[in-house]
Amino acid sequence: MIKICKKGIWGMALAGMLFCSCSANNKIETQSGSVVFELEDPDYQTSPLTGMTREHWKDAARYLLDGAFSYINQLDDPMQFPKQPGKSYPQREDQVPTEKLEGLCRTLFVAAPLLKDDSTLVLNDIKVADYYRHQISDLINPESPAFIVPRSKDGGPSQNLVEFGALAISLFTIPDVIWQPLPQSQKDALADVMLSYGDGPTVSSNWKFFNIFVLSFFKDQGYSVNEKLLEEYLRKSLDDYRGEGWYNDSPAYDYYSMWAFQLYGAIWSEVFGQRYYPDYVAKFKKNFVDMAENYPYLFSKNGTMVMWGRSISYRMGSVAPLPFIGLVEGGEFNLGWMRRIASGTILQFLQHPDFLKDRVPTLGFYGAFEPAVQIYSCRESAFWLGKAFLGLLVPAENPFWTAVENEGPWENEMQSDLIYNRFSPATNLLITNYPTIGASEVRSWCHEKVADDWQKFRSTENYNRLSYSSAFPWQADGVNGEVAMNYVFRNANDEWEALRLYTFRKFEEGVYYRDAVLETNENIRIQLSEMPLPNGILRVDRNVSLETVFMRLGHYALPVKNEEIHCRTQQVGDYEATIIDNGEYQLALVPLRGWENSEVVKATGLHPESVQSSVIDVTASFHPGVDSQSIYACLMLWKKSGELWTDDELLPVKQIDVLNNGTQVKLSFGAEKQQTISFE
Repeated sequence: MIKICKKGIWGMALAGMLFCSCSANNKIETQSGSVVFELEDPDYQTSPLTGMTREHWKDAARYLLDGAFSYINQLDDPMQFPKQPGKSYPQREDQVPTEKLEGLCRTLFVAAPLLKDDSTLVLNDIKVADYYRHQISDLINPESPAFIVPRSKDGGPSQNLVEFGALAISLFTIPDVIWQPLPQSQKDALADVMLSYGDGPTVSSNWKFFNIFVLSFFKDQGYSVNEKLLEEYLRKSLDDYRGEGWYNDSPAYDYYSMWAFQLYGAIWSEVFGQRYYPDYVAKFKKNFVDMAENYPYLFSKNGTMVMWGRSISYRMGSVAPLPFIGLVEGGEFNLGWMRRIASGTILQFLQHPDFLKDRVPTLGFYGAFEPAVQIYSCRESAFWLGKAFLGLLVPAENPFWTAVENEGPWENEMQSDLIYNRFSPATNLLITNYPTIGASEVRSWCHEKVADDWQKFRSTENYNRLSYSSAFPWQADGVNGEVAMNYVFRNANDEWEALRLYTFRKFEEGVYYRDAVLETNENIRIQLSEMPLPNGILRVDRNVSLETVFMRLGHYALPVKNEEIHCRTQQVGDYEATIIDNGEYQLALVPLRGWENSEVVKATGLHPESVQSSVIDVTASFHPGVDSQSIYACLMLWKKSGELWTDDELLPVKQIDVLNNGTQVKLSFGAEKQQTISFE
């Protein structure tokens, strides 16, 4: 039985491209008529920024579970929702049992904390605890359509392992509600099928924890399990840790470090590890504390999360480890800030009009967004976001819930005219905070070939953008060369090809350096440098290609929201800035050197927030041996809508000098500040 107390887990031992005529007239299209989540009786004393308390978190969990149970009219009804068109599964009939298993185990993440507080919970005239017990019994009933066949002796890891790992977490948290009432024969049958997967092979990633939880739960219940394998997977999971809170998910860095490794380590330590493996718990604790001191900076001032990495449909699952920071004994953490982030992220989605369709979450970021969907996901997969509500297992009297909400370092420590970089030497990951608009940004790993990426997600926009911003969700690339926050090149097949093969070089004096090569042609190479500024990014890149190539570079994209996107130009010194404004933000792009043309490109069906969007691009043809020094520099800037741009904001760089045949670029920001970009 989970027993989280004040001492805590660490205590004791579509696309078409048009050139913009300076307006676009589509408003954002909502995908459902659902009423968004609304706070009842918000508490602005304890939570002056969001109004959300622990009770409101429970309301939010029930809001989501209500939608899921709208599909349940009797105990036999599976937790199965309308399939979203596109690449998601099921694509074959034999995938349907696993789809149903996902619906069962993932919605249980939302239900378990509610059942812990009230085991008599009823939704849609269905007793929720009875429903889950009944459905679990169907998993081991060969006559049931929900029956899960045990793994064969030579069978490999599968999605069933993932879901049984999730089920084991919930069994740990509410054993008295779900596990203990089962007849012994059903317990034994469930142990047989779950251990057939748990006591077996896994994937070299966060998946090891699914085996760990299955083996741990049944060991805790007195069953004989493969303890040697359990310890092997624990060691290997800890070996995935790199530093500053980040685990490597073979090979990426993304939210799996947090809603998987960090969350699982915290829960496993509490429900099982401290009693059996305290030495492993101590290591998970150290890594968790590292996370608590770094990860919160990835969220914006108001708690908005960055759209970044695969499985982004899990959304608010990104905040799942934050409540458990309240259980770290002896730590000095700003728990009011942790709750502000977590509540802000929950509201980011639950109060978005497109978040639900058919009363359940879509596969996407806000609404359905096919470019962000992976083939391993089904509609029910989105309920992995329910891990955020496992935070309700933290007791009501814990400081995570009672501390007064605040904005942490955004409130007093960050000055609006400065930028703040947090570089992780262990991962080469850079988080940047921009107080001017309250946004956060991340730069991280990407080096995956499309040719080797059979699931088609690690080589895509999920990872290959130059940076990712909390204010400007990534736009997908279009077949006509539409691109945002990346380069595209016209390749030998006369197709537009984005950069994805990056090699990190250094982070030095506020400048982030990478090299990149085009996957289909290693003769197309570029040395990249970017310097975050208080109101944007200064890019100074060096094209060292051996062949002639046409290239395009895109700023972040703006979605059409409640008014037209307006575009204009503004002269600033010897340069011309192109500016677009969607009524919320303005983006400006100022070519400084090398670029031949600027253009505003309209896109259709490529943005996660709106059918219509616009992006500012710059273009140039590169000719080796002709383009001396090969330096391409530009400013990518932003402001809130309606604010005027000063010349100093549009042109903070006063002079650019290229030295040593292009290997160095000297930048002057005025009499008092100079910067040298060094590609050597």
